[in-house]
Formats: sequence, structure tokens, C-alpha cells
Amino acid sequence: MKAIVQTQYGSSDTLSLQEVDSPTMTDQSVLVRVHATSVNSGDWHLMRGSPFLVRFIYGSLLKPKLKILGFDVAGRVEAVGKAVTQFNPGDEVFGDLSECGFGAFAEYVCCPETALVHKPITASFEEAATVPGAALTALQGLRDVGQLQLGQRVLINGASGGVGSFAVQIAKNLGAEVTAVCNSQKLEKVRSLGADHVIDYTQIDITQARQQYDLMLDAAGFRSVFDYLPTLVPQGTYVMVGGSTVRLFQVLLFGSIISSISRRKVKGFAVKPNQTDLLTLKAWMEAGKLMPLIDQCYPLSELPTAIRRLEQRQVTGKVAIRV
Repeated sequence: MKAIVQTQYGSSDTLSLQEVDSPTMTDQSVLVRVHATSVNSGDWHLMRGSPFLVRFIYGSLLKPKLKILGFDVAGRVEAVGKAVTQFNPGDEVFGDLSECGFGAFAEYVCCPETALVHKPITASFEEAATVPGAALTALQGLRDVGQLQLGQRVLINGASGGVGSFAVQIAKNLGAEVTAVCNSQKLEKVRSLGADHVIDYTQIDITQARQQYDLMLDAAGFRSVFDYLPTLVPQGTYVMVGGSTVRLFQVLLFGSIISSISRRKVKGFAVKPNQTDLLTLKAWMEAGKLMPLIDQCYPLSELPTAIRRLEQRQVTGKVAIRV
């Protein structure tokens, strides 16, 4: 099969389209013919081996242990192992492979059935493939970590990105009043997602505004957490889901201390893929309440270009990859 392969850490120039062996099935696995995937910030962090901690997590300091990246997947079931009960050959599926070996940047991938659910009937393979990683992050960040309640005021920073564009829609589905932050060129696209209010950060500094929010989901954490605390009501919650490595470590290492001295909750988290949440996303998509904002769709051979654009923050919403 064809796959995008990486043999060393570095830029997208280290990625190349190669012929490799097809994955080996087990009795517990599902073989998926990949029709589409998408790129996420996690892909380029793994590609570069940065921050250095990811090299310890995935077991290789000098060379990447994961040769084929990619965790968003949408495709058709080619074959199933003897122990598989949820799927049959021919089923259209989508899912998140981040906890079962990655490998979506290829024509075929094997994974446990628990990583997949049936694809929404209303979505194309390309649309479905952009959903799992980013939308699961938005859902769990808002509902589980942020503990969003009906009628609360929510601020989405980085609302035009992959996670942010889903977060706007999901927060509305959960009954929030949503204020979305993006730049002037993306205002109308973000407004079309259902945001109640849209702020152009090139014109208004949200940290200086008088409005306060119950919850802030930060998908573009490039400023100090302390800058954002005044935007929250007392006992309000700040949840970081994307941004710079420095700010991520600020939240992970000092979040509890900041929380204790500020009367605001400061939290980071790691997304936990599961079928229940994927089914929630599927139901919203089929009801017309959740759809990806797709910037562009590239063929598999141009995946390095797609990652380069994502890394340079040139993308609005998500980038799909047609396999």
C-alpha cells in the first residue's frame, strides 16, 4: 500500500510517500480502507518530536517509533477479525486512532473496533475525517473539564481553528451564549457557525474588555494565563486546549497554584477518545447541528504541504486529506 512515512524527526520535508507492507490483522482488529484523514497539531508535534516530552511518551528519543502518523480516519471496512462484533465488511466508519497506534496517513489501517463508529450518513468521507480529534477535544474541554452549564457565557479563543470552530458549535448545542474570537478575515465564517458574538482580536483586546465569562476555552494559548483571568467571573474556568508549548506547561505545572490564588479554575487536559462521544458527534452531524469548517482538501501525496500550512497557522478550520 501507499503511505506517508517518516524515518527521522524534523520538518515536513522528512515525510515521503512510499510503498510499504499492508498492516497485519488480528482476531480483534478491523481493517479499514482509508478514504480520508485530516491533519492536526498533534501530527506536527510528533513529526518534529517537540516538545521533547513526546519522544519519551512514544518510546523513541532519536528516531520516531511511529513511522506512519495520522489519527483521524474515515473509510470503509475491508475485513474484520473473528472476535469483532460491531462491524462488517463494507461498513462506512470514522474514528480516532490516537490510542491505538496512529497510521491513518495510508491507504489501509488496522485498529480495534472500539476506535470506530459508523460514519454519519449525511457526511462525506472528507467531512467525517476532520471531526474526531478536534471535535472530541472541544466536546470534552467544554462539557467535562469546563463543566459547561445551560445558559452560561462562554468565550472561545482561536474560534477559526480546528478545535475552535467545533467548540463554537458544540457550546451552542450545549446551550451556552457563545462569544468567538478570531481575526478580521475570518469573522463571517465564524459567525456562520452560530456564534452569538464575534470579536476581532486585531481591533479589540479581550483582556481589556469589561465583559466577563463563566468559561473560556483557549484554542490559541499564546499569551500568559494571567492575562485572561480578568475575563472570567469569580469561580469561572479557563481551559487550555491549544497554543504554545510554554503556555501549555504553564497550565500543566502551575494551574492548581494559579487557581488557588486567583479564585478562577485553570485547567489543561488530554482528550480521551471513546465511542460514546463519537456517537454524540455523529448524532449532531446527522441532525445538522455540527459540521466541519474545511479550509482545503489535499491528496495524500501533498500531505506534507498540508502540515506545513497548519504549522504556519495559515488554516481556517480543518484541512482534509483525500486518500
